[in-house]
Amino acid sequence: MNTMKKLGIAALLLAMAFAFAGCGGSGSEGGDDEQTADKTEVKVFAAASMQSSLEELEKSFEAENPDVDILLNCDSSGTLMTQIEEGAPCDVFFSAAQKQMDELEEQGLVKEGTRQNVLNNQLVVITQPDSDTAVTGLENLKDAKSIALADGSVPVGKYTRQALINLKILPEADDPAAIATQEVSDALGGVEISEQGNVSKVLTAVEEGSCEVGTVYLSDTYGHEDSVKIIEKVPYEVTGDIIYPIALINNPDGTVAEVDAAEAVLDWFTGDDAKALYQEHLFDTNVE
Repeated sequence: MNTMKKLGIAALLLAMAFAFAGCGGSGSEGGDDEQTADKTEVKVFAAASMQSSLEELEKSFEAENPDVDILLNCDSSGTLMTQIEEGAPCDVFFSAAQKQMDELEEQGLVKEGTRQNVLNNQLVVITQPDSDTAVTGLENLKDAKSIALADGSVPVGKYTRQALINLKILPEADDPAAIATQEVSDALGGVEISEQGNVSKVLTAVEEGSCEVGTVYLSDTYGHEDSVKIIEKVPYEVTGDIIYPIALINNPDGTVAEVDAAEAVLDWFTGDDAKALYQEHLFDTNVE
């Protein structure tokens, strides 16, 4: 392995350490190292839109399984897929779209027989509660003064582009995710678009007022009812289903305890109690 590649992997692992520290992971919130040294760690990579739900499930799982420490890494599914491809340690992947899981499965990185579809979501257009925006939905998005939009590698950005294609606002494309943000702006008459790296950043941009409108998932508005207003719930006929798959990731270096713990976490995240929580957080669990 050459020096540059070694440095690249080292940088990735350092970045992952910061990511785990910043997203869930009760074992990373302080406490005595001796208390966690004998715990089995399960590294979960999850779409940013899953963060609040999984943080609750993490706490309940660890309360019943004190010998296991779940480490959550929440970001865009595209970013997480790349991290896994580049060798970042991961045991469970919960994606906001099928595409990223498909690509990992094609590379043999998904543990056979563990993949399952868990949730459906819905694209929504949001603004601030007191906004006087002229925008009433995707069809007149061009009337916005500014838009927060995830890039195409982020599932919510891809679904927004697909919806704009189906509404004849964007031209047909083999891969909607490949449509550049500038192309979207041009199709909307040159409206200012602030490109964001994941759905949580889109939500924040609208909440803080730096952008007039944005597109997020319905589930992202849970707990933010006082800071954002839904302008439109985009019909599934326009976006297609927004399916969230989960699976175990092959970890050739995993111990028996780690593999068993990862399987238990996957079961916990897909069980009846978890589905009830997802529904509370505005996800649809009626998935075939």
